[in-house]
Formats: sequence, C-alpha cells, structure tokens
Amino acid sequence: MVSEHASPLAALGGVDSGGQNVHVAALAQALGRIGVEVVVHTRRDDPSLPRRMAFAPGVEVDHVDAGPAAPVPKDELVPFLSDFADDLTRTWEDDRPDVVHSHFWMSGLAALWATRPFHIPLVHTYHALGVVKRRHQGRHDTSPATRIDVEAMLAGAVDRVLATTADEALELVGQGADLDHISVVPCGVDLEHFCPQGPSEPRRRRRPRVVVVSRLVERKGIGNVIAALPALPGVELIVAGGPSADLLDGDDEARRFQGLAQLLGVADRVELRGAVPRQHLPALLRSADVVACCPWYEPFGLVAVEAMACGVPVVASAVGGLAESVVDGVTGLHVPPRSPGSIADALGRLLYDEGRRRSMGEAGRQRAQRFGWDRVAAQTLAVAEQVAGSRSAARSAGRAEPDAALAPRPSVQGSQA
Repeated sequence: MVSEHASPLAALGGVDSGGQNVHVAALAQALGRIGVEVVVHTRRDDPSLPRRMAFAPGVEVDHVDAGPAAPVPKDELVPFLSDFADDLTRTWEDDRPDVVHSHFWMSGLAALWATRPFHIPLVHTYHALGVVKRRHQGRHDTSPATRIDVEAMLAGAVDRVLATTADEALELVGQGADLDHISVVPCGVDLEHFCPQGPSEPRRRRRPRVVVVSRLVERKGIGNVIAALPALPGVELIVAGGPSADLLDGDDEARRFQGLAQLLGVADRVELRGAVPRQHLPALLRSADVVACCPWYEPFGLVAVEAMACGVPVVASAVGGLAESVVDGVTGLHVPPRSPGSIADALGRLLYDEGRRRSMGEAGRQRAQRFGWDRVAAQTLAVAEQVAGSRSAARSAGRAEPDAALAPRPSVQGSQA
C-alpha cells in the first residue's frame, strides 16, 4: 500500500488526519488477518520514527524519506513526490510486491512512477475527487492546480480503480474513465469495536443529545448543525474532533464555531471536545440520541456507518457516499447540505420520537454488517488477484501496458494553486 500523507499510525482529528488514515490502517490489518503480507509506505513526518516498524500481524509500516521529517499540509507535498517515488523504486528493486494499492491522488501518482519499471499491477483508491472538491469549495479549494488532470489520467493508467461508492464511480465515468476498469468496494467499519453492546458515556444532564464526530473544517457542516440548535430548545450538541482539548482555544475553526454558538445564544448547549481517542468513540456514539453527519460534500462518510453499527440513527446530508450508506427513512434521515432549517426539522422528528429512533437504530445496525472490514478486505483481495492475473496475461500476450503513455514527471509536478 502507498499512502503518502495518511499514515496508519497518525493521531486522528487533525486537518489532514481522518477517514483515510482509518481506512488504510484497518484494511491493512484485515488483509493481514487473511494471510496477506502488507507493507504500508507513508512519508516520514517525525525524525524519531524508525524506517520500518511492525504495525499488526503480517503488516509493517515503512517511513519513506521525502521532504522534511515534519508535518506538512498535504496540499504542499507535490514537490516531494518524485523523491517518494524514487525511494519506492529502490525498495521494490529488492522486494517486489505482487500488487500495489495506492490511496489518494498523490500516492497514486508516486506509485505509478515507481511501478512502471517493474510492470507491477496497480490498484488505486481516490478517497476524494478533486473535481467534486472544486465544485463545492470553489475558490476556497487549496488543492494543487494539477490535481484534477492527474486524477483523470490515473483512471486510465492504473490497472483498476477501487471506488468506495457508486456515486464516485459515476463521477469518474463523467471524467472519461472506463466503467469496466472500476470496481466498487466500500470503506469498512470495525464491527467488534463499533456495536450497540458496551459502555455508553454518562450524560450529566437530562437533555436530548446530538453528536458530531468530524475534523474541524468548514466543509464538514458543523456550523450548520450549530445553526440548527435555536430551533431545538434544550438539545445539547457534542462536537468531537480537531486538536486536543487543551489546544482548542488556539484553533481558528474551533474559535469560529464557539463564536457562532455565542452569537446564536446556544453556547451553553454546545461542547467542543477536541480529539477523542478512537477507543472512546463507541461510548460517545452510544450516548447520542442522534448522530449528525451534515457536510457540504462527502466521498464516503465513515462516521455515519460507525454510528449505525452502534445502533444510533443518523441525520445525514444527501451527498456522495452518505446518500448511499444512510437509507432515508430507514436508518436515518437525509437533509440537503448547508440547510440548518432542514437539519433542525430532521433532528426534531427523531429526538422526540423514541420508537422511531429505536427502529432506525436496529435497521442501521443490520445495514452496517455489510461494511465489516473482513468482508471489505476479501473484496479488495479479489480485485488485487484479478488485476495481477490480467497483467500477467497481458505480458504473456505481448499487449501494451496501461501506463505506457504516462507523461514524464516534470510535466505533472507543475505549479500549485
């Protein structure tokens, strides 16, 4: 696996640490459990990290030296991709993998450069698409200028794209990708960790509780949920995510959300927790009457599935993967993005109807079973074995490799937005 900016070892909740880190870590562990030897190549962001370290049975993490051994925002990592790819090439000269699975567009580009000399089969997961981000964020999108073109190129150059939702697959086809080269394999959830059984966080007040688990970035729609609270008297909102609690006062987004809550007169009902360790998340989710996942857009929406696995109904924006994972009227309610009024209405319909919450929670628990990591790992391995067999057959028949027309590195690195 190549996951350049998202290490499976990273603490969650930062601006660039979230669902991809969880996905890579859990998928690697699940593949290890079924006998696959996995190495996750990620960029070294701390000089004290060893080059290689055991992560789980059958899984190692390889810290690649590319750029400073310090945290760097992912949108500023493009200049270091060539060094990252060169290191992969040297590593694979001595220890060649059967299949490479890259995660996010920059990892895909580095992996494509590194696999070319060896004709190693390459599977790619985008995790998010630049064209969708640009559509929703416009001038606020900080992605490098080359991202959208590189993503379109990757769809035709890799052996197989693993889309996490049908919506993502359709977006790629709209960019010219061949549907026959796309397989849909969802993100997964740890069904032993996220389940209805287990402790629930004690609640100090007898208030209906809404929980949001999210990075503190504007597009996640946290402000829209806060703006819904004036229409929901007595309802408390717990927001988990961002830096640790002791650093929240220095976080621009945390201050913005706190200021919004004060402006709307609901500050006494909004609690920003900061980063919550993953081992404590199930207890927090179980304590919720409803979990709100209301981003402006969302490639998959892992928190919604985790909440459903815990038996908690979800109010979710009808965007991207959330529109597929959360079944409207069955496991939760859909709302349009950026609509505090709709969020308030949906939350109110569930918060004051215990029977409906209970039935939706049970339906969500059942639906979450299809997202178990063992199932996702088996589907991923099946695709890897298929592309390895197809690539071998193509070489035997003398057919051209799919990445033969890839542009040279300098023309891809380009300038940044």
